[in-house]
Amino acid sequence: MQIFTKARVYDFMKFRFVSAVFCLILFVGSIFLLATKGLNYGIDFSGGTLIQLKYDTKAPLDKIREAFASNEILKNASVTEFGTADEVVVRFSGSSSNLGSDIGVTVKELLKDTGNVEVRRVDIVGPKVGDELREKGIMAILISFGAVLIYIAFRFEWRFALAAIATEIHDIIITMGAISLFDIDVNLDTLAAILTVLGYSLNDTIIIFDRIREGIKSSKRTDIEGVINESVSATLSRTILTSATTMMTVLVLFLFGGDMIHGFSFVLIVGIVIGTISSIYISSPLLIWFKFSIEHFRAKEAQKQKDKKDRERERAMFEKGVV
Repeated sequence: MQIFTKARVYDFMKFRFVSAVFCLILFVGSIFLLATKGLNYGIDFSGGTLIQLKYDTKAPLDKIREAFASNEILKNASVTEFGTADEVVVRFSGSSSNLGSDIGVTVKELLKDTGNVEVRRVDIVGPKVGDELREKGIMAILISFGAVLIYIAFRFEWRFALAAIATEIHDIIITMGAISLFDIDVNLDTLAAILTVLGYSLNDTIIIFDRIREGIKSSKRTDIEGVINESVSATLSRTILTSATTMMTVLVLFLFGGDMIHGFSFVLIVGIVIGTISSIYISSPLLIWFKFSIEHFRAKEAQKQKDKKDRERERAMFEKGVV
């Protein structure tokens, strides 16, 4: 299926300053949100206890809070609906040892006057474990950035690597800003979604960079803006179709997957939108702003080809016994 004809070249770079201003506003706004509001860490990273309850009818949230008010540990617990009106999630930090060996039984006893309640699950994460998970999560993102930098610098050129890393940082910061804005719990699922967004955005960026590199070799143009426009236009159908089909799948997860994966799917939705935009309007224009030279690149590639032919000739002469 061909949505955009390859024969037509769209002038994407004409809008690079407008897109840069728009993305800069989102980027700065996200940093402001992260600095002032911060992230809402789930029990995976902050430590604590999560209890999921289910009632036969609509959960009486006010009665649940009143029942917990008499307990020193549970009086400050967060009580919220979970997916449907008859399910509730209770979160609290601190030690749960004073609630007895079976927390579910203790909680059920406290809530006996609120209706017929079933304790569906109890998750406990210690504060030390939460700190370790948070540190390992940050380390995973940093290692990913390092691996991306090394790979692209080796495969392409250092300006491509810097542009890719800057694009990835842009995508991750804006995605985390959306997480902060909408109070999405940051847990292991959210971290997995962030790493998925990083990989998705990088895939789009590398495909466009690869097409730009091939365009530099095959095109007679000497202006980087024209080569970028040709390259992005050539990959536009693929970019739109990939993003659209992925978005449809993630939307199904978001709408029908339930609260268990609501945060995961939300992060993916934001990441796909931002990643698609940034691969066209951030990563490519950065090559222009980093003063990428087509002439220097072509001369370097020509020297590589010359050196390769020289090595092949020397090897052939060695095998024939001439050298």
